[in-house]
Amino acid sequence: MKTRILVSTLLFIALSITGCRKPQKIQYDKQLAPGQLALRKITNPAEIPNFTAACQDASNLAMAIDNSLHYLNKPSSKKYYPYGDITHQEAMDSLRAFRKLLDSGLRGRQLNNAIRDQFDVYVSVGCDDNGTVLFTGYYTPIFDASPTPTDKFKYPLYKQPDDLVKGPEGEILGRKGPDGQMTKFPPRAELENSDMLKGKELVWMSNPFEVYIAHVQGSAKLKYPDGKLVTAGYAATNGYDYHSISEELVKAGKIPREKLSLSAMIDYFRTNPGEISNYTNLNPRFVFFRLEEGPPRGSINEPVTTLRTIATDKSIYPRACLALLTTTLPREVTGNIYQDPYDAFALDQDTGGAIRAPGRCDIYMGQGDTAGRLAGQTYKEGKLYYIFVKPEFKPVLVPPPPPKADKTENHPSPKAGSNPEPTQQK
Repeated sequence: MKTRILVSTLLFIALSITGCRKPQKIQYDKQLAPGQLALRKITNPAEIPNFTAACQDASNLAMAIDNSLHYLNKPSSKKYYPYGDITHQEAMDSLRAFRKLLDSGLRGRQLNNAIRDQFDVYVSVGCDDNGTVLFTGYYTPIFDASPTPTDKFKYPLYKQPDDLVKGPEGEILGRKGPDGQMTKFPPRAELENSDMLKGKELVWMSNPFEVYIAHVQGSAKLKYPDGKLVTAGYAATNGYDYHSISEELVKAGKIPREKLSLSAMIDYFRTNPGEISNYTNLNPRFVFFRLEEGPPRGSINEPVTTLRTIATDKSIYPRACLALLTTTLPREVTGNIYQDPYDAFALDQDTGGAIRAPGRCDIYMGQGDTAGRLAGQTYKEGKLYYIFVKPEFKPVLVPPPPPKADKTENHPSPKAGSNPEPTQQK
């Protein structure tokens, strides 16, 4: 897998509801000291959370674990370990051990007891060294689009320019000129008000604010006029930090703070299309895309799973590992949205352009409009835990039996033109 920094989980706080915020000045993006990691091992059993509620529902969890194991089986994943005292092998052993517990059929209190007995628990230090983490949501929008421009579809998503240079970790190094000199890539306003990207159009959309939402989310499902669905996945950015436009709309008196939401922003720009670029250009960050097959993928290049994939700062959290979320999430029932306590397991499989501290975690809410509404109203504090199997409970992998002697060497070869099915290599 080619390692990359993906923006598919770019923080959607720019479009999230703010009416539920408490009047407080908590610095959720407070950075750790250089070299410090986000997790602290719990040594007091009284501080270990009760996993019972999270152990009731295991839907999609095994699939998400398998995606993480698929990533950790790739040699390129080893360079991100050890994470503190957790080795790459221990990360894999932990997922396998938990997967084995799921396969055993344990649920609820029984699974909780097994986890507490067999796993060490680590807790995020959070933004305040007391474990406070702000949970927000992100999603994959589904928009109408066209592979060619028309009178309706005239707003493009762009491919990565040839002169944009990325480093080995996917970081944006800049723009390489004809003389080989590297300069900073232009910001959004300059890119959109020039012909610099002419010829790099990937697909065409019907609404410029939908284009911007795709940029914020870092990916989108696109529906062509013939019904075909494709994924516009992240390729790169222009290297600028993300800047929220929601606060700018509030400051300008366009949308009252207590009514700020994604829907409110969409409605405002639908009736005021001439103002879209005035605000979107305040965010200098610009995303380039590529067409991909299959479902949206996270920064570890594995599929993201609804409510089972989280995005964190991968410089301080362990990639692909199993986490427990304890927070409050919205749910929609017959058109009404309610906020309910939420305890669940998830896999750390993604990152985001604005997720840059131990006090931040983004939860993948799924695809489509409903997921978008829920993502826009996910803004609650909580706790974030990770679990790693104790050495004495790590799974014993049985080596495969030695290959049998080939007894077909004297048999006739297949006829010319026949196509015996080869063994697939994954």
